[in-house]
Amino acid sequence: MYTTIRQLVEQSRDKPIYQVVLEDEQALTQASEEEIWEGFRQRWQVMQASAARALEQPQPMVGGLISGQACRQQLYSQQGGLLGGAANRMMAMAFSSSEVNAGMGRICAAPTAGACGILPAVLLTVQRQLNADEDQALQALVTATGFGAVITKNATVSGAEGGCQAECGVAAAMAAAGAVQMAGGSAEMCANACAIALINCMGLVCDPVAGLVQLPCSFRNASQSMNALASADMALAGQSSIIPADEVIESMYRVGKKLPMELRETALGGIAASPTGRSIAQRLFSGCASGSQ
Repeated sequence: MYTTIRQLVEQSRDKPIYQVVLEDEQALTQASEEEIWEGFRQRWQVMQASAARALEQPQPMVGGLISGQACRQQLYSQQGGLLGGAANRMMAMAFSSSEVNAGMGRICAAPTAGACGILPAVLLTVQRQLNADEDQALQALVTATGFGAVITKNATVSGAEGGCQAECGVAAAMAAAGAVQMAGGSAEMCANACAIALINCMGLVCDPVAGLVQLPCSFRNASQSMNALASADMALAGQSSIIPADEVIESMYRVGKKLPMELRETALGGIAASPTGRSIAQRLFSGCASGSQ
């Protein structure tokens, strides 16, 4: 059993990090190894489907603030763009899951619904980049959940409690660790990638326009996918977070607690409180009120 990233890394000295996570899951759930792998396989299938669903067809949703984002980014990715085709396809997949979530479609919260696009977009991109098979992708997914479990236990993954750093930021940290594992990095590298990703978005606020999980949530799914991939590459290059991952997690939690209420999912601060943000909310809520009469 492990409760910290340090313990997770130490227990991975003689076995793959995903095996440590798997054994911990078996102890907690009393499920067989085959049952656990099947559960992850089913979640992976949901992730793949949500990452693809909106690439060709915009998803309908209340307000429609982000409908069509995935299609636009996917089309642009075919031109290469400044970051290259793979990076733009990754952002398109992150947008896709965000659209599916906003349209009340089926997604896998990782760690939350509002951050559901990051983990699938990153792992699918790395899988294609490395020509990895499904087993390798599932091992990366298991690794990512191990890091997410530690953060959930010792900090928070709630935007209402810790801001968007606790949702999209934690998703990026999980994805970075999983990406490193799929690329053959060590457990220590996974921990560094997790820490670097969180450091990169420390203090990120949660300010959903009109209180909907659409804007700026979708943009942060795309941008934090880039953060995850960059953090993974830094760790694989031998970069150290300097500050241990567990201390970074604690710092993230303390920062989240210090964020004012307006910046923790209340839609009372940030861009939600901008003139345009307030105008969108008024238009949407007025429409709902009119429709209910």
